[in-house]
Amino acid sequence: MGRINSNACNFRTNNSRRHNKPIVVNFDNAATSFPKPIGVKTAVMDVLTKYGGNTGRGGHNLAMMTSTMVYNSRQVVADFFGAESENVVFTCNCTHALNLAIKGMVGSSGHVIISSLEHNSVSRPVVALSKTGRVKYSIAKVYNDDERTLQSFKDLITHETKAIICTIASNVTGQILPYKEIGEICKAKNICFIADGAQACGVIPISLSDGINILCTAGHKGLYGTTGTGLLISDGRYDITPIMQGGTGSASLSLEQPSFLPDSLESGTINIVGVASIKAGIEFIKNKTIERISKHEHMLCNKFISNLSSDERVVIYRNSNVNYVPIVSFNIEGMKPEEVATYLNRNGFCLRAGFHCACLAHQSLETDYGTVRLAPSVFNTENEIMKITSVIKNINKKL
Repeated sequence: MGRINSNACNFRTNNSRRHNKPIVVNFDNAATSFPKPIGVKTAVMDVLTKYGGNTGRGGHNLAMMTSTMVYNSRQVVADFFGAESENVVFTCNCTHALNLAIKGMVGSSGHVIISSLEHNSVSRPVVALSKTGRVKYSIAKVYNDDERTLQSFKDLITHETKAIICTIASNVTGQILPYKEIGEICKAKNICFIADGAQACGVIPISLSDGINILCTAGHKGLYGTTGTGLLISDGRYDITPIMQGGTGSASLSLEQPSFLPDSLESGTINIVGVASIKAGIEFIKNKTIERISKHEHMLCNKFISNLSSDERVVIYRNSNVNYVPIVSFNIEGMKPEEVATYLNRNGFCLRAGFHCACLAHQSLETDYGTVRLAPSVFNTENEIMKITSVIKNINKKL
């Protein structure tokens, strides 16, 4: 049997037939989803052909039409995540949102807790704050048992703890943390809960009612928007001091940054094309339903694991007691992750290899060279899984 490590629709180029190029199959949707739904493509074209104004900057028709579209998009996001529309902030990406939330909420003093599976978008801003000497942080170990994980967070809480900042689902293994229970702990202790939803939003139902005070996520992954998009969604309970100042289209006669959301955190022109794409992506998800999307993607992951289960050289980083989003990290003994990914790329399959911008997660997994990550989307097919697993088996034959 292949070993399980307990530590832890086709896009075809237009001329692929003409030049006998291999079909390009994207299994790197945890980095950014591709292809995008037709509705997203249409929304992008609509902005480029109709919404030529700058939202909040002018009373002429172009500006007003654009402002209306952005307002409607903000409302769609708010409804999807159980928030008020004025508390939805459009950002450049999830990293941008996390930096705004962490630095703006924590400030220059206090104690925060992060998990041992964090993406560098959480760990690096926290470490940077700690360099001032007034912000302290602790790392809660994530186990294959939710109760042990929760206890590890509880044990680190002190009277100085301002926030728990953690991922909802690991971008390396896909492990889902007990985020709702973490939210309950934070509420009981009057601690701000900042959640990184980059790998969870659009894949599992996420709402501020889960106990999240500030939700940060990407617009271009599970929400199917364009790259250069992210979201910061607040329940309004905790103030977030801006780390950027500039034009907001409001209070223009004041030299002070507006104190109200979303303006206080949206300095400069927002990504209007991206905003429209997020709205269209969420509408696609609502029409398809998260349940159907998740079921399909999990089926693909399970088929991938099952097809390789008899191969002793394949190491899968999963545990039977843990819940996962549709991500599978694996390695092949005798090969570095980059070698495996390069071989798969030559055969038309796009997967990411290496450390996935998650230093702490790989320290926890004890993976010296990282992993290869398979992350399907709703557009991938069972036939594509059959093909990639066949290619992986051929790698082993050559070894």
